[in-house]
Amino acid sequence: LSPSRSSSRNGEKDWENASTTSSVTSNTEYTGPRLYKEPSAKSNKHIIQNALAHCCLAGRVNEGQKNKILEEMEKSEANNFLVLFRDSGCQFRSLYTYCPETQEINKLTGIGPKSITRKMIDGLYKYNSDKKQFSQIPAKTMSASVDAVTIHNHLWQTKKPATPKKVVG
Repeated sequence: LSPSRSSSRNGEKDWENASTTSSVTSNTEYTGPRLYKEPSAKSNKHIIQNALAHCCLAGRVNEGQKNKILEEMEKSEANNFLVLFRDSGCQFRSLYTYCPETQEINKLTGIGPKSITRKMIDGLYKYNSDKKQFSQIPAKTMSASVDAVTIHNHLWQTKKPATPKKVVG
């Protein structure tokens, strides 16, 4: 009995040592299929598509608008997109392209200014795909991790009711 016990202990020690050694080599010399592929350029395209379909323009009522916007996204060569909300109520207004290198934000489709500058931005939002909702982030600087923005209220053009001109006659 005693020799078998000692051999099993040695076996366990060898197994432990072997597993440690093999895990070190497997980290550096893994030649199997690569499951994760690093994106060539960081893009939030899929996140925004998801947000449009499940949050901003969810439901049958918005299907036409949603499909039109998704089509515009496909035509665009941009990697980063930004949703413009009317205010903190997260009502969808338009979709913009965002270039992190130049900090340029240009309208792709929808209602809003042709381009947005840093000074125009009021709030920054991130989309949570698990909760299917946007949440405001405390950051002040624009980055590729931002998915949506709001602009200052005074920048929205308000349509004033036309007052009829008095005809003097």
